[in-house]
Amino acid sequence: MASTSPRRAWQQPDPAFWQGKRVLLTGHTGFKGSWLALWLCELGARVTGFALAPDTEPSLFDQLGLAGRLDHHVGDLRDPAALSELVAAVQPEVVLHLAAQPLVRRSYAEPVLTWETNVLGTIHLIEALRPLAQPCAAVLITTDKVYRNNEWLYGYRENDPLGGHDPYSSSKAAAELAISSWRASYCGTLPHQSPHLRLASARAGNVIGGGDWAADRIIPDTVRSLRAGEPITLRNPGATRPWQHVLEPLGGYLALAEALAEPAGGAAMAEAFNFGPQLEANRPVQELVEQALHHWPGTWIDASDPTAPHEAGLLNLVVDKAHHRLGWSPRWDFATTTARTLQWYRRVIEAGDDPVSCCLDDLTAYLASLPPGRSTP
Repeated sequence: MASTSPRRAWQQPDPAFWQGKRVLLTGHTGFKGSWLALWLCELGARVTGFALAPDTEPSLFDQLGLAGRLDHHVGDLRDPAALSELVAAVQPEVVLHLAAQPLVRRSYAEPVLTWETNVLGTIHLIEALRPLAQPCAAVLITTDKVYRNNEWLYGYRENDPLGGHDPYSSSKAAAELAISSWRASYCGTLPHQSPHLRLASARAGNVIGGGDWAADRIIPDTVRSLRAGEPITLRNPGATRPWQHVLEPLGGYLALAEALAEPAGGAAMAEAFNFGPQLEANRPVQELVEQALHHWPGTWIDASDPTAPHEAGLLNLVVDKAHHRLGWSPRWDFATTTARTLQWYRRVIEAGDDPVSCCLDDLTAYLASLPPGRSTP
């Protein structure tokens, strides 16, 4: 049963909390992971990263020079021995688990790898954390696609049924079940449990932002087409998604980690939380691309294929729980999110601006949209 503890007030990440904190960040070489690694380093955390090597060229990880700013380890979640060895060496106080096989279309081609990475990889990490002898707050990232999608207009809440049509979505739903099971079974004060470990999961909407170079994602595909002077091909222009800037859910993850780590009351935050955009940002792919074309002119074509593998057509999130329990709420609207994303790419690609400066400019602007400190409800 969900806790009914009173609303917290989280405004910006607390530098006093993060300064010198031992943080294990998995997936730090990916798009979201690189943004989060940069933010954590700016906060003064002692970040250890565990992930596969970057799999795009360019990669935001390399563009930001992150290998020189944190303790960088290349490894695979499917290797439990490597995870256990690293956790034992680092003794993390906070874990932010972003590593995954995150692409729906790739999951159709490699379903076993997807399930092994997303489900067994998450279990391997939790098992590596269980022997810790000091408090550890672990925020484990899944996706908005964990819900059994009824293609309805209503947003999904954290207590709605889990499901998943494609291998990616179903593997993330299974990871949520595993997290819940391990939390119920192994976190507590009984002889077979750990009193030091707290597990929460975070389900975010579709994130966009500068520095994503992956294949089969709408913004990188759009940028590649615009850069080449070619029409953007949309395989599912009518599909609606909750679009949000990458900094929005990352701020939610930091808020959840801070709350989860509190000695008094933090255990009540060991639950699942949605992090999605404002309601007006639930838009079809076509509208996202047309908004992007305001900032980088071009054209698009409908490349819908009725024989293509299934992808969700309509998906929304309800984020009331994060608002009432964490004080978190989305700050940037759809227009701002799209503008800052396309401006990042144009600055880097056309003006030759430093990606680090572009990311820090976005981070500064995002923090400026938040109240400047923590307040009492």
